[in-house]
Amino acid sequence: MAIQGHPQRHTGFRLPARRKAAVTGTAPSGEAAATAATSATSARAYVFAVLRVLTGFVFLWAFLDKAFGLGYATGSGKGWIDGGSPTKGFLSGVAAGPMRSAFHDWAGAGWADWLFMLGLLGIGVAVLSGVALRVSALAGTVMMALMWVAEWPPARHLADGSPSMSTNPFADYHLIYAVVLVALAAASAGTTWGLGRVWARLPLVRDHAWLR
Repeated sequence: MAIQGHPQRHTGFRLPARRKAAVTGTAPSGEAAATAATSATSARAYVFAVLRVLTGFVFLWAFLDKAFGLGYATGSGKGWIDGGSPTKGFLSGVAAGPMRSAFHDWAGAGWADWLFMLGLLGIGVAVLSGVALRVSALAGTVMMALMWVAEWPPARHLADGSPSMSTNPFADYHLIYAVVLVALAAASAGTTWGLGRVWARLPLVRDHAWLR
């Protein structure tokens, strides 16, 4: 009670307002914001790295399965090395869309098989390792666009009149993959868990930014 009744007796040392705030940690909000921003950036980098690795594995696995007939989408003994065609089954089965006849003509052609398989292998290895993401985004977008046209989601019915079973007239997984590839390139996602930094330091890549 004596302390409350006689506040003038408190003659101890007091810190100036700014000094006290600095010691108690209430003032440096800028440092806290910077720390939070760094944490957010780090988390974003890891999220993109995981997305990159998974996307690269999707393309690389498609190549391996079609090349060696691992028994998933391509049956055992029907792989590319066994004489099978990685494009014939898919392209010959196109039953809707403005390029139906063209795809039928391309089905099983040697040049189509080589372009398709080299595309899967190149995109898979590049994205998985984190190099040449811009080139991969371009090549992958072209590949996904052609596959989107081949499946032609806008069609409600196939050429024979049967239902197409399309669930969406525009957005499907081909477009999602294309957008993911572009996002990975835009975010320079190869620097985390990848060889992006090493790749960018190569003289050829350093002089030609589109190779990054």
